[in-house]
Amino acid sequence: MKSALGSNSNVGRRDWLKAATLGGAAILGGLRASAEPTARPARKVRGVVFMVSDGMSPGVLTLAEAYSKLTRRRGTQWWSLLNDRNASRGLMDTASANSMVTDSAAASSSWGGGERVNNGSINVNPAGKALTPIAAVLKKTGARIGLVSTATITHATPAGFAASVSKRGEEDDIAPQYLNRVDVILGGGSGHFSAVDRADHRDLSAEFAAAGYGVIDRRSALLEARGEKLLGTFTRGHLPFSIDRDQDSVIAAQVPTLTEMARAALSRFLASDQPFLLQIEGARIDHAAHLNDIGALLGDQLAFDDALADVMVQIGHRDDILLVVTSDHGNSNPGLNGMGSGYVDSTQHFANVRGLKASHERLFAEWAKTSPRSSDQLTALILKHLGFALKADEAAALMEIFENHPVVEWNEQLSKPEGLLGQFAGNHTGIGWTGTTHTSDPTLISAIGPQADRFSGMVKNSDVFGHLVEMLG
Repeated sequence: MKSALGSNSNVGRRDWLKAATLGGAAILGGLRASAEPTARPARKVRGVVFMVSDGMSPGVLTLAEAYSKLTRRRGTQWWSLLNDRNASRGLMDTASANSMVTDSAAASSSWGGGERVNNGSINVNPAGKALTPIAAVLKKTGARIGLVSTATITHATPAGFAASVSKRGEEDDIAPQYLNRVDVILGGGSGHFSAVDRADHRDLSAEFAAAGYGVIDRRSALLEARGEKLLGTFTRGHLPFSIDRDQDSVIAAQVPTLTEMARAALSRFLASDQPFLLQIEGARIDHAAHLNDIGALLGDQLAFDDALADVMVQIGHRDDILLVVTSDHGNSNPGLNGMGSGYVDSTQHFANVRGLKASHERLFAEWAKTSPRSSDQLTALILKHLGFALKADEAAALMEIFENHPVVEWNEQLSKPEGLLGQFAGNHTGIGWTGTTHTSDPTLISAIGPQADRFSGMVKNSDVFGHLVEMLG
């Protein structure tokens, strides 16, 4: 019987099987290719809302979800977004040019300038070259730009999108770069626009007003403002922590919430067809972490989450707005520790966070004004604001460190008032801290809307600039 290959064929059985297998694979590959849908063009992005929970270590999201359920009987918007199948999820690679651990200036510069720079610089690369910030790039295309922050509005994170300076502390030099480059500017930092407070006595507020900006300095004026361009600075320095604002009706009447500022900015941009980029920063989450202050941290994280929820309502009926939510770096890595035998006391310790009624910042400020000082006064102050009593040796250690005397503390980062107080409060709340500084952890990133898939997987921070320019340019 002749072979199916023919009697004169030089092809052996093994070669025939190999050829048949390859041929079949090619056919199947062709079938798969033809069965796949034709790639659709990326949806047009008219606007991007870029929200930053500054200094938010990944574990903070878990703590905020639990604290929101504990105190408000509902979860958080960001947690829900992570469970939304329409949203993209990823991690941000946060390193700077000269360190695995970035600061906010280098982190925001990577987003706003497209290059990793050294810590402390804002859009000036290691070779000393000033980078053109994204606000200036997009302004040439007719886009509108907004910056909203609970820090001074000239602080590192907002500045990274709109200014270039060699040192982040040069906030007086950052402020004039916003003129006619940023359309809506809302936050703290009135001193950097005031002729009285600026070293050069330049009246920037008047210059902004002459350029058509509504210049405001109180919450009621923000709620009543109608102009398209706005400069609102509501405190000389940073805005107060939410935990302090919520306890003081005078502050609450003067200072808007992050939600109110975000709504004022976004509503102006949604009212027209112009492309826009709006950065919204919950800045004081980072400051609370530096202070090892879980009450202030969770208060501002929930305030940030409220702003996120409001943004999602505003853009919910739109298919041309991209929302990105992330952090620039971690800070001090707070976490709930196992408390008690079998950790059965952990939940109750965490519930004690509800008893914290003031920030460590406010407590330290009150202590600085106390005279004469005693351990009994210090214990009373902490009981009043934080809801727990110091042990005698804890009070003695704090008294020593307030007087700049050395105490026994093997973790040098915690050998300071905020580090010690954070540990003592942690005995009450179950919250532990790794230190008082930034960390190298990748941060969480979520995105929803057109081209959200750009922000899935591992996202290098300096790649964000290119994505934003491609979408909006």
